[in-house]
Amino acid sequence: MKAIVVREYGEPEVMKLEDVPGLKPDIGQVKVKIKAVGVNPVEAYMRSGSFYKPPLPFTPGSDAAGVVDSVGEGVTQVKAGDRVYTAGTLTGAYAEEALCKESQVHLLPENVSFAQGACLGVPYATAYRGLFQRARAVPAETVLIHGATGGVGIAAVQWARAAGMKVIGTGGSEKGRDLALREGAHHVTDHRAKDHADRVLKLTDGRGVDVIIEFLSNVNLGADLKLLALGGRVVVIGCRGTVEIDPRDAMGKDAVISGMSLFNASVSELASIHAAIKAGLENGTLRPVVGEEMKLANAKQAHHLIMEKRAFGKIVLIP
Repeated sequence: MKAIVVREYGEPEVMKLEDVPGLKPDIGQVKVKIKAVGVNPVEAYMRSGSFYKPPLPFTPGSDAAGVVDSVGEGVTQVKAGDRVYTAGTLTGAYAEEALCKESQVHLLPENVSFAQGACLGVPYATAYRGLFQRARAVPAETVLIHGATGGVGIAAVQWARAAGMKVIGTGGSEKGRDLALREGAHHVTDHRAKDHADRVLKLTDGRGVDVIIEFLSNVNLGADLKLLALGGRVVVIGCRGTVEIDPRDAMGKDAVISGMSLFNASVSELASIHAAIKAGLENGTLRPVVGEEMKLANAKQAHHLIMEKRAFGKIVLIP
């Protein structure tokens, strides 16, 4: 079969499409014939060796959708022929096939395409964990979602809107802001505009926001603290460097700054997340947005795009 293989850490060009041996499921494992693969920023960090360095060589990726090809002894939750999405793999998702633990495979409703299914694992789980398990956001609160145009941002907008929150999304382009509005944001603003903070405060009648979902904390965190309401919470989901803040801005608001990594989610937290994803897909409140489809062989181009922040919706690779 074909798979993307990384044999050295570095720029996107270190990813090569290679012929690799076929896979056979062992006890408790599921073999998935992959139809679509989701591309996440964390995979670019792993490929470069700057974050969660996997042992070399490796095939990147955790999110995919496809059809169960075969199952190992003891697997009871899925069977050959089932449509599924993956939230983690044992062998890497940038490939024509992947082996997964049974707990990493989830049934994909018929109303969701394979390309949409590939958008679920990291983005929707990350957004849910950030909003509900870390920020403890509740209906009627106001949520500011920085970068509401990418995979996790769109997921956060949809989760928050479905839960009855007032949603403010930010985007650096008119195209991105229009997308955030279509997906459920009540208001949008350009986070690069000089009047961004004033606009957010005006939208909250000067009170501030209850929750901020932050994807670029090294740029925004200091300003975020000034936008919080009393008891506000910032959840740091993304960061590309260090930042200096004034702790007084947190003290005056009894604010909480929480870091978050999906890798730290417990078994019970993951079970709650994927039960919620299943319900949202079935009732239509969750609608994964595929921004661009590319061939698996073009994985390096996909990594360039995602790190240049030019993605609107999710980038999906097609084996």
